[in-house]
Amino acid sequence: MDIAALLERFQFDDQARQALIIFAARFGLLIVLVGAAIGVGRLIPWLLRAIITRALPPKQGNIYTAIMGDLGRALATATSLMLISASLNILRSYGGFYRLLAFLVDLAMTLSLAWLLSRISKQVIRLYGINLVKRISDEINDIVLIFETIVDVLIGFFAITIFAQTRNFNFLALLTGLGIVATGVAFAAQEALGQVIGTIVLYLDRPYTPGEYVRINFNIHAEDVYGRIESIGIRSTKIRVAVSNTLLIVPNSIMARKDIENVSRGTKVMVLIYIDFSRLLTDSESALVTQIVEASINNLFGIDPGSTRIHLFQLDEGSGSRARVSFFVMGTSESSLKLRKQLLRLANESISQELKQRNLAFTIQEPTVYVDSPVTL
Repeated sequence: MDIAALLERFQFDDQARQALIIFAARFGLLIVLVGAAIGVGRLIPWLLRAIITRALPPKQGNIYTAIMGDLGRALATATSLMLISASLNILRSYGGFYRLLAFLVDLAMTLSLAWLLSRISKQVIRLYGINLVKRISDEINDIVLIFETIVDVLIGFFAITIFAQTRNFNFLALLTGLGIVATGVAFAAQEALGQVIGTIVLYLDRPYTPGEYVRINFNIHAEDVYGRIESIGIRSTKIRVAVSNTLLIVPNSIMARKDIENVSRGTKVMVLIYIDFSRLLTDSESALVTQIVEASINNLFGIDPGSTRIHLFQLDEGSGSRARVSFFVMGTSESSLKLRKQLLRLANESISQELKQRNLAFTIQEPTVYVDSPVTL
């Protein structure tokens, strides 16, 4: 075939060339705007950190600076995606191509905003929620963790609903229809549904995870079953029995109703606090310090009763006294232990205020020492 004829066949008329030039110009401008959006997104956390540092007192400024350090990347991503979403309007005249890009960018923006709100809510709850709940009751337990989960679920639900509405998709109507269908399925498959619900309960409550050792009684006339969790499936849980090394398969609906002793989570953390006084304490002052520390520590929820030990002794230089406080913090998971440590920081503040009111010059060594210790079974 003649090359000249082939090139002539694929030549564009003036209108097509003009359209391609306009598209290339707009697309190039979009790339520039995307780069600018990424730069602005990375700049926003730095600006907020600088404003907070200058506007707030040092103590509060350090707290909010630490929070911004944890949220900086999520905030930068969300800001960049919002600016990119706004920049896509220059391609609005290119229908299908614009709708595809807008869908992908808006989906990413919705996910990033939901993640950012989740992180912010968790930080706010950890910062203010513990103090609020402690005023109501000393037994915080896992209320804060449950509240965090509820907030995350609500954020996810509203994020999905808002995104669906912006796409002209009636998400609430779909949920209503699914609810009617689910009601019919529930009557038709009660046993299978019970196993699925048991699985959901286990995944939400997490009384055990794969790899942990548990002790369960399935028959009041037989010995307890002690073994290692092999896996948690949709229908059943597999337990490797320790004595016989056999595999026990138990429906999740039964596991959700049983009292489970999780042996692997029988852990506690020893806490060591050192308080240095600028002078030697008298006997009455030593007794006062012991009383203040015990009152502040023993009121905390999650402290092993009777484990608090306070030892006062003279420093080697002979220029002052040191109080070594040790006790055990109990917890069933890493999240609950973090809450206990947050409560401990509140107790440190309470101890500091009490000692300052007694005109005792002191310093509390930072950081507090945490030592993992197994529970005697």
